[in-house]
Amino acid sequence: MNRVNRLLGTAGAAALIVTSASPALAGGTTAGSTITNTVSVNYQVGGVAQTATGASNTFTVDRKINLTVAEVGTTTTQVSPGQLAAVTTFTVTNTSNAVLDFALAAAQQSAGPGAHSNTDNFDVSNVKVYVDSNLNGSYDAGTDLEVSYLDELAADASKTVFVVADVPLGRLSGDVAAVTLTATGREGGGAAAQGAALSETTGANTAGIDTVYADGAGATDGSRDAAYSAKDDYTVLAAALTISKLSRVISDPFNGTTNPKAIPGATIEYCIVVSNAAGSATANTVAISDPLPSTVTYDGGGVFINGTVTSGLCNTDGTNGGSHAAGTVSGTLSSVAASETKTLRFRATIN
Repeated sequence: MNRVNRLLGTAGAAALIVTSASPALAGGTTAGSTITNTVSVNYQVGGVAQTATGASNTFTVDRKINLTVAEVGTTTTQVSPGQLAAVTTFTVTNTSNAVLDFALAAAQQSAGPGAHSNTDNFDVSNVKVYVDSNLNGSYDAGTDLEVSYLDELAADASKTVFVVADVPLGRLSGDVAAVTLTATGREGGGAAAQGAALSETTGANTAGIDTVYADGAGATDGSRDAAYSAKDDYTVLAAALTISKLSRVISDPFNGTTNPKAIPGATIEYCIVVSNAAGSATANTVAISDPLPSTVTYDGGGVFINGTVTSGLCNTDGTNGGSHAAGTVSGTLSSVAASETKTLRFRATIN
């Protein structure tokens, strides 16, 4: 018996056979798989080949918890003051070697750096998290489901997640609201219910499935905490309108159009000037309402919109498209783009 053991210890011909329950993926061999390693040894005694012998070893693959959360795109999300359901988009990827649930939480930043070399200075409201239910990569109200967790996300699988919020009125161009989406691994294994909190195995390796946190540090979380976070932000682009109202005397009953004066019976031309600052958002459907004082009367000659200004003076152009009713002159400019100026112009008689 001792001689056989010595021969086995010095034998050189060995074949290794390894089996695995799943192919190698980015997350690695699936947790719970068994890996069996079998060695086969052939030997001779007195020049005669003997019956081969060998041994096997089997162990269970432990569970590596890893994930990433990433903003979709590399720029801030441009929004307008008062915009509803403004969307920032993220992907959540399970780089673990097991099926897991992932709790989702969207948080606002109180102040400080945003996601794109900018600084947070306001909060959005009505913040909600949705999953891309129809897998088209775009938020679809009424189709994509509001969620608090991702259910049964397979190893190496990803989901698109939307953070949706409302932008307050009154915000100015350049204002920034930063949001952070955090995904936290939870136990999987059961559909339609969020799994229990994960627990990392302490102490020596066991014969069962141990759990090891392997995630890196995200935007606001640390490494090896079974969570990952990423930022995106909303940046406001507002229209910056300035309004001025000009008037000039067109004629009076005594001087006509030569050096006319603002006396009773004189015709006055009013011009409302709407300008939008450079770099601002286009203002659309700019509705103008001008109640006239009792000391003047609209002359019925038309309300001209979308006129122009030259050197600070209103030109006698534009389209007759406004109206007068109940002592109020009104008209709508279809749009006023950045660096653009448009006018509404009409005439009245001094009572």
